[in-house]
Amino acid sequence: MDTSRILILFTSKDGNTAQMAELVEEGAASVPDTEVRRLRTSDASIDDLYWADGVACGSPTNLGILSWEMKRWWDVVALDAWAKIDGKIGCAFSSEGGLGGGAELACQSMMTVMQNFGMLTFGVTDYVSKGYTLHYGATAARAPRDERDRESCRRLGRRLAEFVGCYVHGRRDLHPNNAAYPRFP
Repeated sequence: MDTSRILILFTSKDGNTAQMAELVEEGAASVPDTEVRRLRTSDASIDDLYWADGVACGSPTNLGILSWEMKRWWDVVALDAWAKIDGKIGCAFSSEGGLGGGAELACQSMMTVMQNFGMLTFGVTDYVSKGYTLHYGATAARAPRDERDRESCRRLGRRLAEFVGCYVHGRRDLHPNNAAYPRFP
């Protein structure tokens, strides 16, 4: 059986997005036969991008969009991957200074960048608590302090690994709508 390869690419100013990245990694690693690399943009290379089947991008919200570090990574480091990574699966997560700080817009901006590289992006329709879902990605006001925020990060990572296993490696048993697969332990 092929191993799914997940890259969690992130930048973090105050450590909040780094905490989210750890939780996304935890969720992705919970899916059998999944290998995860969690790297800051300062440590990631284009080879890490080529290695990955799926990519979760994480950035602090910066003026309502992705951080300049994340944008620079795609503009400079990943530039030669343009049109060479079509079909890889991507998703996003972001921390914001406070509620209403633009984290969903930051997630959308990261997914827009990934889509421009030919990647397939997704949102998650599951509710992780009453009235709380991650349609555009996992978000948190500052650090992921409460269980709702932590579970949204884990769920995003898990869903990325499920989709990679299903759509890249043909593991239909991992599709989240497969009733035989225990989605939420």
